[in-house]
Amino acid sequence: MTTVRLLWRWLPLVTIVAVAGLALAMGWHRCLSFKAIGLNYEALTNFIAGNLVGAIAIYTLVYVAAVTLSLPGALLLTLTGGLLFGWQIALPVAVVAATTGATILFLVARTSLGDLLASRAGPAIACLRAGFQKNALSYMLFLRLVPIFPFVVINLAAALLGVPLGTYILGTFLGIIPGTAAYAVAGSGLASVIEAQNASYRACLARGGAGGCNYTVDTGALVTKELVLALVLLGIVALVPVVLKKWKARNAAV
Repeated sequence: MTTVRLLWRWLPLVTIVAVAGLALAMGWHRCLSFKAIGLNYEALTNFIAGNLVGAIAIYTLVYVAAVTLSLPGALLLTLTGGLLFGWQIALPVAVVAATTGATILFLVARTSLGDLLASRAGPAIACLRAGFQKNALSYMLFLRLVPIFPFVVINLAAALLGVPLGTYILGTFLGIIPGTAAYAVAGSGLASVIEAQNASYRACLARGGAGGCNYTVDTGALVTKELVLALVLLGIVALVPVVLKKWKARNAAV
């Protein structure tokens, strides 16, 4: 393999790992916090009011970068989009941005590691790859819908299991819509919560309690059992075609 091909194969992955490491080491990911967003809420809304298109472009780029680098904060970004833009804008923008970032990481992982795994895979891995590829869309929808699988793990697993690019994009795009819609709508209703928390936090600072002033927004309360159950059920529905296909094949063989 020539030097140029080696560079083309490994440079994108090394670059992503290096930039992600730098971002974590420098603490840039801490900017993706409700405290940072909340304390600048008024300034952000004023900027958006006068620069809507530019603000959406910046939000999209930040979202794409966060997903590509696998930085923590995708849920926060979706909530923030709903808070700042309203869910009607945040939903399509977040879905497109998340799909774009995931696709970049998928392509980089497939280029760097996909062929290497395929060439060294044993019979078990080869069988798993073949089985996954036969029903790739259904499996992708299931993995994206059920919120117990880490987003970055699915991106890498799909690349290593040889999922076709078109199937990966479609499965990701459709699969993240329900969860993204739920969080974007939830974010659009957080304005009063942010304003109340800002007032409480600044009042605490005014009393001289800088070291003991906490700024907390309980996003965990947004991930309800009902929401998780609904997404799991949607994921199970996505697997119905796989089950039917196997059932028909088994009956045809009898």
